Amino acid sequence: MQVAVLPRSSIAKKALMAVTGAVWIGYLILHMWGNLHIFQGQAEFNHYAEFLREVGEPVFSYAQVLWIIRIVITVSLAAHIWAAYDLYMQARRARSTSYAVKRVVQANYASRFMRIGGVVIILFVIFHLAHYTWGWVTPFDRSDPYTNVIIGFSNPAIVFFYLLALAALGLHLFHGVWSMFQTLGLNSQRFDGFLRGLAVFVALVVPIGFATVPLAVLFGVLN
Repeated sequence: MQVAVLPRSSIAKKALMAVTGAVWIGYLILHMWGNLHIFQGQAEFNHYAEFLREVGEPVFSYAQVLWIIRIVITVSLAAHIWAAYDLYMQARRARSTSYAVKRVVQANYASRFMRIGGVVIILFVIFHLAHYTWGWVTPFDRSDPYTNVIIGFSNPAIVFFYLLALAALGLHLFHGVWSMFQTLGLNSQRFDGFLRGLAVFVALVVPIGFATVPLAVLFGVLN
């Protein structure tokens, strides 16, 4: 009986959000670090992009590890969205019997923004895939990722959208990382300051790291 009830409980959904969120945080950090290879030049960046498809050989075939990673992060994102939506609907049903004043007191800006920011991030992920994976937005050459990045970020409107999404990501990460520690029981009064600082650090470093590339292209540092 307990096993059947667990996936439906709010605790289980929050734990699912924490675990899938941790998967995405790890992916974002690695992805950001990989993007910074572009400052080493065209040859190095293109070599890095090809390495992502060759990693794991000869145990894994060409691009197999890359597809495994894609599947893991896609499933994690879907599970994260489902848990977040279900928790939101559960809270909304509970609030329907509460006083309006109590609803305002209980809700804070960060938690309210998580829903709006989450939608912005999802739209950004779709656009990013269309831009640099499917090649639907700007001229695209799969053999030359470096040039794809330069062409893509030469458009100020695209850069603005990326920066807007990164700002949303930063706020999402701050609230999400701190909530993850709480959900997984890793927070304690002794380490409260350190964990809050870590949440701020991740929320700043990851978006800023990503932002350096489009800004460098837009201002001619990369060309």
